[in-house]
Formats: sequence, structure tokens, C-alpha cells
Amino acid sequence: MILNKALILGVLAVTTMMNLCGGEDIVADHVASYGINVYQSYESSGQYTHEFDGDEEFYVNLQKKETVWRLPLFSTFVRFDPQGALRNIAISKHNLDILIKRSNSTPAINEVPGVAVFPKSPVVLGHPNTLICVVDNIFPPVINITWLSNGHLVTEGVSETSFLSKSDHSFFKIAYLTFLPSDDDIYDCKVEHWGLDEPLLKHWEPEIPVPMSELTETVVCALGLAVGLVGIIVGTLFIIQGLRSGGASRHLGPL
Repeated sequence: MILNKALILGVLAVTTMMNLCGGEDIVADHVASYGINVYQSYESSGQYTHEFDGDEEFYVNLQKKETVWRLPLFSTFVRFDPQGALRNIAISKHNLDILIKRSNSTPAINEVPGVAVFPKSPVVLGHPNTLICVVDNIFPPVINITWLSNGHLVTEGVSETSFLSKSDHSFFKIAYLTFLPSDDDIYDCKVEHWGLDEPLLKHWEPEIPVPMSELTETVVCALGLAVGLVGIIVGTLFIIQGLRSGGASRHLGPL
């Protein structure tokens, strides 16, 4: 499957899997993917990443020729020479050119991506939060993800991951937007991909509870009071019945 996709798209992905538990019949507790090379003929772009348990450890910025760690703290413990990534990408490009010629430049089959948007934490108006847009089932890995607020493009407070690999050789990406929740704002995650006939807008807005009217509050209070009175009456009747039953049993004792 991965070879076919490489042939028709011009993408070559190389993944090395490591089973930390050992043994053929034991499922790995952790999976590390080292040196995932993705190179495609479109715009002559590529990507080199390291992943662990499906999370990105780092990627190499091929233009700036530098290693970018997902968590900067990791860079204090481990080093990676970006030149190694550049060499791997060059090899992938060479192999890809051969595969494209062998396939007569057959175009890729475009998959339809799935999109989901949700907040990082429970939304409280006026408290900073982060919107997360997960775009799944991406193939080929060429996509634009942008944020809109009330229909206007947002460029501040936005970030996204590189392409993250999946077991079926498709990819997913996660985009982030830091924002200050307001009941006047409506947000959209806009996704553009060859598998879509038109740009997809995934809508999100804060869910604000509708305040009750004065009449509704009065009715609720009245019902609560009525239920409370009924409970008191029923409890009193049970107590009286219990006292009567106790008195009758004393009079009907042995002669």
C-alpha cells in the first residue's frame, strides 16, 4: 500500500519500528518511528520527523536546516544533526523520481479528510483557552489549514504540527488557536485539500446556557416548594401511623 501511494503520488515514507518489549507474540507497549521521510513532487517539498507513540518528538526545518523540537526542553538532553535529514530527503527525492517515471506519472488518488474542532479545556467566558482542529485521513500530504473568527482570517495565536504518520500510511495534522472566549465570537477551522470539492469549514462557537425567564424561575420555585411540602406531609403520616401501630401492639399483649 505504501509503495503504491509512493508510485502514484510521488511520496516515499520510510519508517523504522522498534518493539521495546521483545518477542514475536507480545504487543509493544511503545512504538518509536525514526526518520520518517516524506517527499513529494508537488512544490518539491519534503518533511523529516521523529515520532514516539504517535507523538512528534521533532522535525527538521529543511529550509532553515535546523532541528525543531516539539518540546524545547528535549533539546537539552538529545541532539540531532539536521544534515542527516537533508541527506535522507535527497535520497528519497532520487528514489521518487525513479518511481514516478516507472508509473508514467500516474496522479495520486485523493482521500477525503475528516475534521473535528473542540476546546482544550472547558470554556469559561473571558478566560484564555485553545481551540484544537484535528484533520485526519490526509492523503496526499498537501493541505492548507486556517482559522476564521466571525468570517475574518486569524493570523495571531495560531500554530500547527507537521504531518503525523498513521498505520495506514495516511497522515493527520493538528492546528491550534489561542483565543479569549466571548459570546459574540464564532470560529471556523478552514481546510483546503485536493480530496474536497470546495474548502471545508468546521464551525465552533461557545455554548452559553440560556437564562431562565422570571416566570420560569417562579414556576420552578413553586414546584420545588410543593414537592418539599408533600415530602413533609408524607413523612408526618408515616410517623403517626407508626405510633398508632406501636400503641395497638401494647394493648394486644398476652392475658
